[in-house]
Amino acid sequence: MTTIETVLLVALAAGAATGIGAVPLLVTNRVSHRVYDGSLGLAAGIMVGAAVFALVLPGLELGSPFEVVGGIVVGGGFLLGANALFPHVHLLFRGEQVEGTRVRDPAGDLPTLAGRLERTKSDDPNPSDPVGDDLRRAALVGATVTIHNVPEGLAVGIAFASGETALGFAIATAIAVQNVPDGFAMAVPAVRAGVSGPRTLLYTTLSGAVPEPIAAGVGFGAVAVVAGLFPFAAGFAAGAMIAVVFRELVPSSHGHGYADTSTAAFVAGFALMLVVDTVLAV
Repeated sequence: MTTIETVLLVALAAGAATGIGAVPLLVTNRVSHRVYDGSLGLAAGIMVGAAVFALVLPGLELGSPFEVVGGIVVGGGFLLGANALFPHVHLLFRGEQVEGTRVRDPAGDLPTLAGRLERTKSDDPNPSDPVGDDLRRAALVGATVTIHNVPEGLAVGIAFASGETALGFAIATAIAVQNVPDGFAMAVPAVRAGVSGPRTLLYTTLSGAVPEPIAAGVGFGAVAVVAGLFPFAAGFAAGAMIAVVFRELVPSSHGHGYADTSTAAFVAGFALMLVVDTVLAV
């Protein structure tokens, strides 16, 4: 019989894998418009693929379409409501990187914090806060990734509680693989906003390392009750992920002249998640 300690450790390892997705973005903060738009497109495809293959389809297997659809509607509404209620959520993430000490990158690169603020003040008679927009976007994506890890943790706990230890480890392994691109999807807008590399790595790691073991413990300890809630919870997470993709990632990946690059990256990201879920049979 698997112990609760084992379940928590396995879920913790799977959840912490989100931090791996931020590692490539630690190398440099100089990102061209083409690379940035392509990265957002890839992240959007990954998130839509995860919503469909890792959440909606398993939810339909364990519940009715009405439960899943209800969760999707509520999840999408939650994301839009959060976006409206917390327009200045970026203030929570301001740190030393907002002191304006960085300078504009060379031509072809995205302007850094100081450059974006300078251009906004000089060129726009009604200046907005581009840094705040980027940080808000990062916070919203991070929130959906965190929410998405809850039903995944429940799935791990339910599998172990059913006595299928091998299935529990298989699901946890598949989730860990999925969490790597999830972390990338969260890290892209965070780095674009000027959040430092170490902080981005910390935030992405915590987005999975905190909710996943908690949810796994709940699922393991209350399998009968939680199994009935899984379809709605999966739909809720999927609705939030799809909403943030179309509210934030897709619009932000267009407008710089690289819409085709972004679109191709979206398809690639979606295909990647299809392969991951099919090969690992989550």
